Amino acid sequence: MRELLDVAAAVLPGEDLRGATFAQGGSHDVVLLPGVAVVRIARKPSAVEALPRRVELLQRLQDFPFAVPRPLTDVMQVGDYTAVALSWLPGRPLPRGAAVEPAELSGLLDALREVDCSGLPLSEPHAYAGGTRWAEVLQLDVIPRLPADWRDEARRRVDAALALPDVRPSLVHGDLAGENMHWADGRLIGVLDWDLAQPSDPAVDAACLAWYGWDTLVAAVDETTMHRARTWYGTFGLEQIAFAVLNGESEEAIAKRCETITAWLGRSAKILSSSG
Repeated sequence: MRELLDVAAAVLPGEDLRGATFAQGGSHDVVLLPGVAVVRIARKPSAVEALPRRVELLQRLQDFPFAVPRPLTDVMQVGDYTAVALSWLPGRPLPRGAAVEPAELSGLLDALREVDCSGLPLSEPHAYAGGTRWAEVLQLDVIPRLPADWRDEARRRVDAALALPDVRPSLVHGDLAGENMHWADGRLIGVLDWDLAQPSDPAVDAACLAWYGWDTLVAAVDETTMHRARTWYGTFGLEQIAFAVLNGESEEAIAKRCETITAWLGRSAKILSSSG
């Protein structure tokens, strides 16, 4: 942790770091300075390459009815580390299933849908799980790793997503759940971690918002969006395995992830079947 503190000190010279805490994401280490800033430190080569683009995106996404992290510094090279400081967002995340007003979720989706994506430095759709090769990766690299009695169900879910009618792409955050959404007094006041932002089907974000309960989501979106959201949700666990495979995780780690996702397939099958 000493090395991460040294990076934070170089990025934010003169800042008091005595209250710093640490977190780790899929591709970054994070130094948290509550009430002051967040220092993101890229840990993987792909994250190093993407960091300038992600910082530019944050600079251009500052016109929402909720807060988005604001870059406080340029992307900086500190020895072998690549880092940037971002503004601290107030509020707190809510646990899975927490009661929220459906209007807060529909307002969020409307705000994203209104953004003009042209010229924004976005990821390609499904970049997390293979991009344009998304379906191929799931069918050839993911499904064969699952237990034999779950492969047909997994194929059915991918086929259902592929069969969805095309919609006009809009700005999709890609991970609207948990720690990425900050609340205060029942209002959504901040959205973090725009690394997966892409031009895609807004129902992908709706599916993520099932974090707050399917009944709440039903009240927040129209019937067509709800159908599409359930369809996309059925592929989310498979994408986690794809991410592990594409990022070179060990076979042992991938096998453990497959065990976790197999259990998720069972739980989510009940959710999806209950929708009719």
